[in-house]
Amino acid sequence: MTKKPRRSPKGRRMDPKYVKRRQRGAAVLAAAIILIFGALVWIALNVVGAVGGNDYEGEGNGVVQLVQVPEGSSVSELGQELEERGIVKTDAAYQTAAFSNPNASSIQPGFYRLQEEMSASSAVAALLDPSNRVEMLDVQGGSTLMDVKVVAGDTRKGIFTMISEVSCAESGQGNCVTVDQLHQVAAKTAPQELGVPSWAISAVLERGDDPRRIEGLIRPGQYVIDPGMDAKDILTDLITRSAEYYNSTGIEQRAEATGLTPYELLTAASLVEREAPAGDFDKVARVILNRLQEPMRLEFDSTVNYGLSEQEVATTDADRSRVTPWNTYAKDGLPATPIAAPSDEAIEAMENPAEGNWLFFVTVDQQGTTVFNDDFDSHQRSVEDAMGSGVLDSNR
Repeated sequence: MTKKPRRSPKGRRMDPKYVKRRQRGAAVLAAAIILIFGALVWIALNVVGAVGGNDYEGEGNGVVQLVQVPEGSSVSELGQELEERGIVKTDAAYQTAAFSNPNASSIQPGFYRLQEEMSASSAVAALLDPSNRVEMLDVQGGSTLMDVKVVAGDTRKGIFTMISEVSCAESGQGNCVTVDQLHQVAAKTAPQELGVPSWAISAVLERGDDPRRIEGLIRPGQYVIDPGMDAKDILTDLITRSAEYYNSTGIEQRAEATGLTPYELLTAASLVEREAPAGDFDKVARVILNRLQEPMRLEFDSTVNYGLSEQEVATTDADRSRVTPWNTYAKDGLPATPIAAPSDEAIEAMENPAEGNWLFFVTVDQQGTTVFNDDFDSHQRSVEDAMGSGVLDSNR
């Protein structure tokens, strides 16, 4: 007996093929639901470490290890290394914890203090906690390699001292690099070995064994210092990264447009950094270029101070008469080296100086107001205003 085709609720006959497609769709949907439910259960069990005991409990056993998060990497990429070093029990548990933490994508590059035998969730949380991050080297525009003793004031830490402090803060995890070691490397190591760019090598060599010969070649910025590096490794890393940045910006072509070499561009920008108040970088850059074109000596007090053991704004006649590689009262042209680390803003000011015929400038009050003049007589009147406001008073 032949069966009649099945009818729809409204009485229409349903195609057998349509019925089979609906049955297959329902089966696929059911299977998907089962898989999703199973995955959620698996994740939940992993988070609490219930699957095969694949996770530690607690926040570690007290044994600290340093873990590096390289630039551009993610939290999840660290799992295998953490397992191998005994920080987490399994990569699987760590991946689950990273997946479950909504802040995991905000990890910052650097070195972090973690402990051995941490639960996966604790390890992820530790990597996201800024208090576990090893201090970074922070080089500001205008920083110098050597410490600067200010007359009747504090000592400003130089880059060498800052490197040493960052290195030694984690001395239990690596080398404690001393300032003297950094001096020795800077003075004695061949510039090529330190990553000095080709356009600066001859100028560096001309300074002989003076550790200040690499002044200005460490670009302002924040740097991760590997506690396991020695003095040479650290300086090579910093100078190489700075050189790569400058070369990537086409510094040789940029310098040529200003009539300077790349090294001279850094040197001139370092004067802008040390001489100009905020907002006047482009005007001071114009004064430098105008004086070089005249030609006339720059006569910047910052270049006098660079060669002194103690510094202040008001330099003496005796100091200005001292012949040093940097003193632009006593020598023509630019200093022999940069006198500080020039910021990108200072370099850009040298490339894009303000329009003007200024040859002189002086800060005339405690608020930092700076007056620019074209002629010496006008400048002298401005200097008298500065002296009257106490800006040029000496503490010697």
